[in-house]
Amino acid sequence: MGHLNLPPSKRSPRQWRLLDLVTAFLFGIVILFFLLVLTPLGDSLAASGRLSLLLSSHDHARLVLAVESGKFHPHRIESCPADYVDHIPCEDLRRYSQLSRDVNFYRERHCPLPEESPVCLIPPPDGYKIPVQWPESLDKIWHNNMPHNEIPDRKGHQGWVKAEGPYFLFPDGGTMFPDGAGHYIEKLKQYIPITSGTLRTALDMGCGVASFGGSLLAEGILTMSLAPRDSHRSQIYFALERGVPAFVAMLGTLRLPFPAFSFDFIHCSRCLIPFTAYNATYFIEVDRLLRPGGYLVISGPPVQWPKQDKEWADLQAVARALCYDLIAVDGNTVIWKKPAGDSCLPNQNEFGLELCDKSDDPSSAWYFKLKKCVTGASSVQGDSAIGAITKWPERLTNAPARAALLKNGINLFVADTRRWERRIAYYKTSLNLKLGTSAVRNVMDMNALFGGFAAALSSDPVWVMNVVPARKPLTLDVIYDRGLVGVYHDWCEPFSTYPRTYDFIHVSGIELLTKYAGSGKSRCSLVDLMVEMDRILRPEGTVVIRDSPEAIDRIDRIAHAVRWSTSIHGQEPESHGREKILVATKTFWRLPSSSE
Repeated sequence: MGHLNLPPSKRSPRQWRLLDLVTAFLFGIVILFFLLVLTPLGDSLAASGRLSLLLSSHDHARLVLAVESGKFHPHRIESCPADYVDHIPCEDLRRYSQLSRDVNFYRERHCPLPEESPVCLIPPPDGYKIPVQWPESLDKIWHNNMPHNEIPDRKGHQGWVKAEGPYFLFPDGGTMFPDGAGHYIEKLKQYIPITSGTLRTALDMGCGVASFGGSLLAEGILTMSLAPRDSHRSQIYFALERGVPAFVAMLGTLRLPFPAFSFDFIHCSRCLIPFTAYNATYFIEVDRLLRPGGYLVISGPPVQWPKQDKEWADLQAVARALCYDLIAVDGNTVIWKKPAGDSCLPNQNEFGLELCDKSDDPSSAWYFKLKKCVTGASSVQGDSAIGAITKWPERLTNAPARAALLKNGINLFVADTRRWERRIAYYKTSLNLKLGTSAVRNVMDMNALFGGFAAALSSDPVWVMNVVPARKPLTLDVIYDRGLVGVYHDWCEPFSTYPRTYDFIHVSGIELLTKYAGSGKSRCSLVDLMVEMDRILRPEGTVVIRDSPEAIDRIDRIAHAVRWSTSIHGQEPESHGREKILVATKTFWRLPSSSE
């Protein structure tokens, strides 16, 4: 039998091996495609890939541009990792170890650059529920909404907070008032006119879970509770979940973001602030914030505290150098009254205290370094002393002296007050917003001017964080003079609060918050700003934005990417100009792995 002669192959054995590899690779791609499309592994890998993309600084600008242009796919911004549930970008504990510990610098605001921040939405913790409504929230909140047990474990025996069933309960206690904040306040009433309407705005430094500020609400005193983000992790979170005004901040190298002479009453209960350190720099900052004629109360160390005789002597020496009137020393509590004028400054003292130069603006407080000089009452134009300021509630509607320092300020104040009375009525009757109901307690006005929005809500069971943009005219002093509270802030940076802490956010002229004054050029992105608004808004919370029709169209597009449901309305009939109003609701979504 003859042999069949086949033609020799034109491919070498090496070429055959390469072809096999290519074929196997293509076959693997097909298998991977079916895995990604038809199995849960695909969802997991896809989410992981999108997250890597979101966290990549290289792609930040591209993602922002895609969202703004409406070409973003999928049509919503992805969620952040589960461990971001308590993320405060500018008070990130992971950054602390990289920063200097000198003068508490590491615990101040240190914000990431926009391109370093992920374009993603903060998820709620597993088991999150719509918060307990005011006023019940003052006494109990859902445990699952902030499952941190550090404070109950460490301070439960002092009556701060305790876990019971599905709730955290607040027995109204504190380290220096184990019998309750109410009992402690009754003691202070012996020395301070708490119930007369003379005192309205208070600052509670190192506030714990804000039981002191919460109890003062019943006395008509509005307290800004202040604490850093520290090892407890959740003091301010507890306060805001309870419905008490609160803010994350730390005395370090910078002024606190409040104007001069903001507070009628400043309180420290075991706040452990070294007031006399650094040539009494921190006491001087407290003095800058306290109104002439206002009261300073310090409870706990070093006041008549064992083994702290020198610190207590130094504290008294600083108060004497500033001419403070010693009202009482009751146990471990000291009460001083600030003088109404500069009568004994400058004087000889061991701390070398002198009055600040007249060129210094004591109300400049956005990234402004602490100064080792004293703000004299005469250095602030417009009478802001207690006694000159009208008592509460009349001071809410009376134009304060500091409003007159602005060009045409009194007329602007009156017009702003009337405008917001009209607008709030329209919001409630025509837009059917939840203002005035138990569903809304914590409110923010992102562009507050004179606080007219907050003043128009004064009869509602709400408190308003009035934010005055740091690049706008500094009108926050007028807001405090009328008995309201707020802070300076630049909205090209994240706000110093925990996620999910506000029920209602209002902003008028949102685009201006992201632009350079006069030029119209953007300093930062609307997408980043609205992602930040989503971070601080509670699920099912409301956002109201007033702006030009063109701006509202852009904002509406971004809002859908942020997973908000929206409706657009015309402005109230009595208003002039070209404005539309966008009303948005934050949808209540969960991570796929979360359980109800």
